[in-house]
Amino acid sequence: GGIRISVIGDSTKLPTSLQKLINEVEETTKHNSRLQLIVAVSYSGKYDVVQACRSIAEKAKDGQVELDDINESLIEQELETNCTEHPYPDLLIRTSGELRVSNFLLWQLAYTELFFAQELWPDFRKDEFVDALSSYQQRQRRYGGRH
Repeated sequence: GGIRISVIGDSTKLPTSLQKLINEVEETTKHNSRLQLIVAVSYSGKYDVVQACRSIAEKAKDGQVELDDINESLIEQELETNCTEHPYPDLLIRTSGELRVSNFLLWQLAYTELFFAQELWPDFRKDEFVDALSSYQQRQRRYGGRH
């Protein structure tokens, strides 16, 4: 039971005391399985892809990875969202009338359905959420293929 808390993003920009607290919370909750809360702190999609590439380059330099081993699957294993068994959202709801993903989960959103709401986040309520879910239910998921 309980909630597992995971933090993604560049936590090196945070004060050391907060980095320590994040590590403690992640360690304390790592075996909880009822829900998982992923907190994005100083996170960007570009940062995530760059840190994955750096990690793979480091492994290649150390001889753990061969050039031919580098594929989509390997990159996905190095993305920070590998902390969850569900790294690819089915639906992204973007509030505040913004019509962009704003450098968020760039790799992971490849086949995600997008819903844009005019309401600001604090004003996004149950009715707006139901609208987003209804819109999603009416869509035909193709995952990059044609039908």
